[in-house]
This record gives sequence, structure tokens and C-alpha cells, in this order.
Amino acid sequence: MNDTTAPEHTARSPLPMQSWIGLLLIAVFWPLNWLLPGMRTHILFFPLWLGYILTVDGLVFLRKGTSLLTRSRTRFIGLFLVSAPAWWLFELFNERVQNWHYLGREQFTDLQFFVLSTFSFSTVIPAIFGTAELISTFVHRTSGPVIRPTPRTLAAFSLMGVVMLALLLAWPRYCFPFMWLSMFFILEPVNAALGFPTLARCTQNGDWKPVVMLWLGALTCGLFWEMWNFFSYPKWIYTVPFVNFLHIFEMPLLGYGGYLPFGLEVYSLYSLVSGLARSVRDDYVRLGE
Repeated sequence: MNDTTAPEHTARSPLPMQSWIGLLLIAVFWPLNWLLPGMRTHILFFPLWLGYILTVDGLVFLRKGTSLLTRSRTRFIGLFLVSAPAWWLFELFNERVQNWHYLGREQFTDLQFFVLSTFSFSTVIPAIFGTAELISTFVHRTSGPVIRPTPRTLAAFSLMGVVMLALLLAWPRYCFPFMWLSMFFILEPVNAALGFPTLARCTQNGDWKPVVMLWLGALTCGLFWEMWNFFSYPKWIYTVPFVNFLHIFEMPLLGYGGYLPFGLEVYSLYSLVSGLARSVRDDYVRLGE
């Protein structure tokens, strides 16, 4: 593996080494995370999710001959580095919204909580992007409405995003869903103006496959997050107004809808940060093939 684009192939091959390592991590840390007494998840969350990420990456490589890790190890590590501050942004929003809380938080100092949480949060973006790319290998082009990044459309997106964010902060009890929408509408026009990758480059041709793959990738990861969280400790719980019923694990059923736009938001956040770091390449995150 190196920092160059791997040649594409369709020949069947043995399960790649990263998948074997990932499966081993899952086999060890999943039971430990659920069965050990007392505090454990603050240490076990990262290796468990690293196992998931490596397993999925190997399956992607098996199916298409290229993956996030094999295309560039440096960019792969960069996903983790961008992921942590990206999720801390949503933690900041939650200080106002109060939709989730951490059981066991009181056992840590602020510094301990920050460091341990940062390691855990670093797995969010690589998990979503890897899962989305794996799903994309089973799906052909997905058509939808044509949305072109015209100046009028981008201006409307910006206005919508700013209004959503203002409503979220002003009336969090009623406008909390905008947490999972506002940043995408704010950042998509910014990325377009700066020449960074955007989803509009696909929707302008009526190709919605990258959008749908990000929806499904985030939702799939959401199911694993909630499942592995259920018997964890420390763990998160939800206090979402109006929809706090019909739970699947700790999450209310309707709450899973938030994972769909969340996938778009992390894509926009990654595009902005990687673009500003002058390391962006349009073909690194491949969801439309």
C-alpha cells in the first residue's frame, strides 16, 4: 500500500489483510465492551470502531480493487484527524440543544473527557465514508432531480443554512432537527465557491448516487453506533423532545432520520477542511462509481 491510486480490477482475491485485522479487533473488543464490569467503553470504543473501519475497507478493496486505505495511507489517516473536530462541532451544538447526554461523564475530568472523546470521535468520518463506498459497489447510478450549482441556487442554500442555524440556536426545543441540516446548506456553497468537491457536481447531471450512498452509509453506521452503545459504559442516552418513543436501542426510531443528512454534513466538512489543507483530490472519496 502506498500514497498512489491503486489500479482498479474486478478479479476475485483473498480477503485483504486489513479486513482480517479488523475482524480480529471486533472479535476481541466487542465482547469486552459489552461484558466487562465497570468503566470500559472509554478505552474500548476506538479499537472496536477501528476494527469496523478496517473490515469495511478490506471489503471495498475486495470488490473494486481500491479503497480509502489503499488509495492513500496519508489521506486515510487524515480522515481520522478531520473527524474528531468535525464531531466536536456537533457536541458544541448539543450544549445548546441537549439532545443527548453521557452516562459516566462525571467519572472524568474535563481534560480526560476531551482526550478520550477525541479518540472516539476520530472514527466517525472514516466509518461513514468507508461504509458508503462499500454500499456503492452494489448500486448503479441513482437518478434524481437536477440541481445545478448556479449562483441563485447557492445563494438560496446559504440563506437556508443560516436561517436554520439561527432557528436552532434561538429555539432548540422545536428546531433541533436543523442541527443535521444547517451545516450542509452553509458549507456546500462555500465549497463550490472555493472549487472544492461538492455533491452538486453530481446532482447537476441528475446523478444522486453519492448523496444516496452517504445517506445509507451514515444510517448503517448509526445502527452499529446505537447497537454497540446499548450495553456499553460509559454510554450516551437521548432526551429528544416530541419523538422519544419506539426506541431501537437507546435511539428513538424517528431519530434515525437524522443520520441521513448527517452523512452529507460530514462530507461537506471534510471537503472544506481537506481543501483548505491543499490536499484534496476529487477522486479520493469515491461514491459515484
